[in-house]
Amino acid sequence: MKQALLVIDVQNEYFSGKLPVTYPQGSLENILKAMDKANASNIPIAVIQHTSLAPEAPTFRKGTPGWELHDEIKRRHADIVIEKHLPGSFTGTGLED
Repeated sequence: MKQALLVIDVQNEYFSGKLPVTYPQGSLENILKAMDKANASNIPIAVIQHTSLAPEAPTFRKGTPGWELHDEIKRRHADIVIEKHLPGSFTGTGLED
């Protein structure tokens, strides 16, 4: 059986940016626990980061503070970081392969 942990769109935009997520409470802590457990169990971790291709996009514009991964995600091990441009994490990213 193939296993991997996908950590999708845990970017500052959802914490200190224009799209704050408040529900469910504790979601970041749960994501961090899952990453730590996967790492300890040698399960590959893929971090997927959304990027808007629109040059003047108000959110997820590459290089902006909101686009950056949350600091706690950046501090943890990831086997691969994949940039996506569409809502789905598989379409056009090579992740499906």
